[in-house]
Amino acid sequence: MRHTISVVVENKFGVLARVAGLFSGRGFNIESLNVAPMLDPAYSQMTIVTSGDDRILEQVSKQLHKLINVIKVLDYSGGEEFINRELVLIKVTAKAEHRAEALRISDIFRAKVVDSSAAHYTIEVTGSQGKVNAIIEMLRPLGIKGIVRTGPVAMSR
Repeated sequence: MRHTISVVVENKFGVLARVAGLFSGRGFNIESLNVAPMLDPAYSQMTIVTSGDDRILEQVSKQLHKLINVIKVLDYSGGEEFINRELVLIKVTAKAEHRAEALRISDIFRAKVVDSSAAHYTIEVTGSQGKVNAIIEMLRPLGIKGIVRTGPVAMSR
């Protein structure tokens, strides 16, 4: 099962390494990890996406609570309503015959062209993982040169 976990930590040296080490020590792969300061710069929020057995992940969550500098742990997979979004930059080939199609697809997904040249467009899109995957599949036939994804960030409703 896929889990999205939010961890509020003190913004101190080594906290990220301890949290990541806890996951790797239990044999869990971190699919995506975002860390950024919160409103109060003394704290940071980590959004971790991982897959695994519910029972074992419950143990990881309990052990996260025990780590020094961890303030709060939320597993959004437990039924709490939350909002998640991902930011993606997609560099698409901009051949003359595909330029209008790339712009049309961007418009459909409410994406923005953030850079343009004779050879490519760089398109920025934010949204759910499903929306991001859908625009990537629509742009793939036009020739994707590169993709950079943030992975999801999440917040309770």
